[in-house]
Parts: sequence; C-alpha cells; structure tokens
Amino acid sequence: MIKAKKFIVVKHFQNEPKPSDLRLVEEELPALQNGEFLVQAEYLSVDPYMRVYTQRYPIGITMIGSQVAIIIESKNTEFPVGKRIVGHLGWRTHTIVNPHSSEHDFLGIKPMLIPDIDLSPSLYLGVLHMPGSTAYFGLLDICRPKQDEVLVVSGAGGAIGSHVGQIAKILGLTVIGITDSDEKCKWLVEELGFDYAIDYKKEDVEVFLKKAAPEGIDCYFDNVGGEISTIVMYQMKNYGRIAACGCIALYNTYPSSLPKSTVLQPPFVFNRLKMEGFLITDWYDRWHESEQKNLQWIREGKLLYRETITKGFENMFDAFVGMLQGKNIGKALVQA
Repeated sequence: MIKAKKFIVVKHFQNEPKPSDLRLVEEELPALQNGEFLVQAEYLSVDPYMRVYTQRYPIGITMIGSQVAIIIESKNTEFPVGKRIVGHLGWRTHTIVNPHSSEHDFLGIKPMLIPDIDLSPSLYLGVLHMPGSTAYFGLLDICRPKQDEVLVVSGAGGAIGSHVGQIAKILGLTVIGITDSDEKCKWLVEELGFDYAIDYKKEDVEVFLKKAAPEGIDCYFDNVGGEISTIVMYQMKNYGRIAACGCIALYNTYPSSLPKSTVLQPPFVFNRLKMEGFLITDWYDRWHESEQKNLQWIREGKLLYRETITKGFENMFDAFVGMLQGKNIGKALVQA
C-alpha cells in the first residue's frame, strides 16, 4: 500500500492565504483496478488562478493545481511505467488516475502523457503547457499584434508575462514590461530583449509610458488589473486591443473591499478600444500548435525561460504565497 500526502482546504481564503487555511494529511491508497495507473509527483505548479478557483469548491477538497508526475505502477497499457504525465491532480504526492474518469479533469483538460524530450519535464508546467499556451494564444489571437506596434505587458516578470513579451519581440514589436523589482527589470531587458521595463514600485508608470511610447500603445496584455491597467488603457491608440488574462492585483482583496471602478468608458469610446477576456481552454483543440511552436522557439534560442523552484512538497504553501507576492522570477514550481 502507498501512503500519499496531500494538502486539503479547511477554510476558504480571505485576503492573503494563511497556513491554517490548509492542512497536510496522509491517506492510504487502495490497490489499482484495471485501467488505472499510479503516479508520483515530481514537479508541482503554483499559479495565481489557484487563489481564485479554490473559492468555487467546497471545504475538504484537495488543494487544486497541476503537476508533472511519473508513472510508478500501471494497469493500463496506454500509460506504461516510467512515462510522465501532466495533469490537474492537486497538491498531493501520489495519485491513482483513471483516464476515463472525470475526477481529475480541469475545465475539460484531462491528464495527458508528455513526450520524452532533452529538456526538463518541469517545462510542461510552464512554457510547454498552460502558461505557454496562454501567452501564445492570448497574444496572437486576442491582441493580434502587427510588426512595429507597441505592446505593454503587466506582470512581466512572471511565467506568462515574460513569455508574451518574447513572442512579441520575435514578431517585431516594441515591448514594455511592467514588473515589481530591479532584478526582474534587468532580466527582462538584458536577457529577454524587452525594450523597456518599469518597476511600478519605484517609478511613475504613467510618466514612464509617455516617454517610452509617446505616440501611444497598440496592444496591452493584462495580467494584473487594478490601477496599473487603468493607466495603460488611458494611453492606448485608436483601435487598441487588450487581452484580459488575469487580475492578480485584486486576488487577495475581500470582495466587499474592492476599490470602486475607475471610469474607463472615455478611452474605450473615443479610442475605439477592444478588450477581451479568455480562458486557455478556448484553444484546447489547438494545444499541439502552441506546444510545438514554443518548443521550436526554445530550440532556436528565441525563447528563454526561468524557473523559481522550491524544494520539498511540505513547502507548497510557502511557494504559493511567495508567488502571489511576486517573489518568483519566471515560473514558480515545487520539486517534490
């Protein structure tokens, strides 16, 4: 018998998540049934969406999240021992998976085998999976960028924002990243090729944008929402396009404490702006396209990535809160 460790939700998050909101427990897993296989977690992802989506589930669930795991026992010939999967298995060390069940589906995405490549399997929690596909389709299909246009991306030091900016540079855009530290600004400009990077904690975003993009902004990839996004939208050109990917600036705010909405109608009306929210599952039938293109760019040296890896499954919560506080550079992961 295998004993699995898992984090369960004992209280819904209010404001910033607290250690007492989760509990680490053990459970004994039953023997495998025909068609099932057993996996052991290798890398687990911590992402902003977890803060919001957890509220949709009842108390007592396993904390949600994706992981790359290796198959250690199998009664399913399509999932042999030694192969790896990526799946929404939650914060747990060992999991029995039935590929024909919906138990581990997330927004329609089932656990899937990942190919053997000469790169770390952890990339299937980052540039080669959901964050990479979010960057790829969100920028190309929502913003529809054109060469020589100006793109602003907020949350630029994270997994999605840093990826978006690099794709935009490949396409010949001027890219301005907004982030929260000198270290991230330096990484974005000196290593990833962003044209400009703004530390919003130290610099006046409105003044900086007017200097960096005096003729205005064509595209905005929004990961944060809040005041920063309002500033960007008021500096957009006619027919500007906005991809609304996330709102991390407000995730830890209690609903009754949300700020009153800034009036956004003037720039939208007079500059004929378009803003569209999206979920990456909208492109599930094209998943292979983004994976292959991102892998191609990595092999060509056009797409770089960085991972902030916390070691030890027991440190999942610390990694999660650190990510929400912006302590990671690039993709935040836990190595079990």
